[in-house]
Amino acid sequence: MTDRDAVLDRLADRLASARTDHPLRVGIDGRCGSGKTTLAHELTDRLTARGVPAVHLDSDGFHHVRAVRRRPSDDQARVYYESAYDFDSLAQRVLRPLGPGGSLTYATKVHDLETDEVFDDRVATAEPDAVLVAACTFLQRGELRELWDEVIYLDTTREAAMLRGVGRDSSALGGEEQARAAYDARYMAACDIYVAEERPVERASIVVAYDDPAAPVVTRM
Repeated sequence: MTDRDAVLDRLADRLASARTDHPLRVGIDGRCGSGKTTLAHELTDRLTARGVPAVHLDSDGFHHVRAVRRRPSDDQARVYYESAYDFDSLAQRVLRPLGPGGSLTYATKVHDLETDEVFDDRVATAEPDAVLVAACTFLQRGELRELWDEVIYLDTTREAAMLRGVGRDSSALGGEEQARAAYDARYMAACDIYVAEERPVERASIVVAYDDPAAPVVTRM
């Protein structure tokens, strides 16, 4: 068994054994490029293999429309931090319905990132003992912080996350140089604001040192 497998199994065991009277709402937090989505998929698969009804919520379905998240500003880091994601919809249409006394009916997406279309009818109903796994940057902001039952923070250095993010997004952003410039001015700069203002590492219930995704280390659980 690899170090990564051991950590994923440990996380899955922790979540599978959690007891609440509503679906367990799990957030995977970390800097842009830290590896949140990949871990969320693998964790969902491991929970399912344990017989737990697990759902992965794709944060790409919870962006604001382009005119909001790309509004003109000299401070694009602040725009991305404050306006990239529709956290009101995430709170009111997902996390509260899956929380104590909720209806169990939640939105699976409210927006299409490619077409910029907005939806109000993409919904599903969760099992009462389900685990929702959502990977998203900034998910411990404001009121969202109190709506997660567990938050797993992938703790990476800025440069490690930058290297992975630039490598992942360089083709979409026009090349490595353009991708690094975009991360410097917008994406990673927004993460710097988040880390400074919200102290997400301190507030997460689980922290995983994640500079090397092949050899992660749980530092808090």
